[in-house]
Amino acid sequence: MAREITTSIEIDAPPERVWDTLVDFDTYDEWNPFMRIAGRANVGATLVVHLRPPGGRESVFEPDVTKCEKHREFRWLGHLFVPGLFDGEHQFRLEPLDGGTKTRFVHAETFSGILAGLVLRFIGDKTKAGFEAMNEALKVRVESLVAAEEREEAESA
Repeated sequence: MAREITTSIEIDAPPERVWDTLVDFDTYDEWNPFMRIAGRANVGATLVVHLRPPGGRESVFEPDVTKCEKHREFRWLGHLFVPGLFDGEHQFRLEPLDGGTKTRFVHAETFSGILAGLVLRFIGDKTKAGFEAMNEALKVRVESLVAAEEREEAESA
């Protein structure tokens, strides 16, 4: 039986700006308190993902990118040891709001496999807290970058 953790946040910036920050893995250490990613946001690519949930232990895994729809959706699928034991399909969705001037960022993961229920009893709350911490940090990062660009444009006008 599949289980899902879903979080979301509204970001005062267009989806294109949120996307640019989301897939710029090299800058995650500057703003992202929850994860680090090495690799490329290309379907079929294998990533190296380090997760650091608040109050939890760091874990490292190597999921495969299953969807990369520019400015809209990015997904990967990872497994604990072998498929079917504890699988996680991680997803980031960007939904345009207010005519595309704002974005609803949806950060979710669907867990399945024989051990999904048991493992999530131990890590579910911390994982959700990690998603929420990343969401807040992404919002701050993107909105501050947009505000800085707007200030520069106003000063040069």
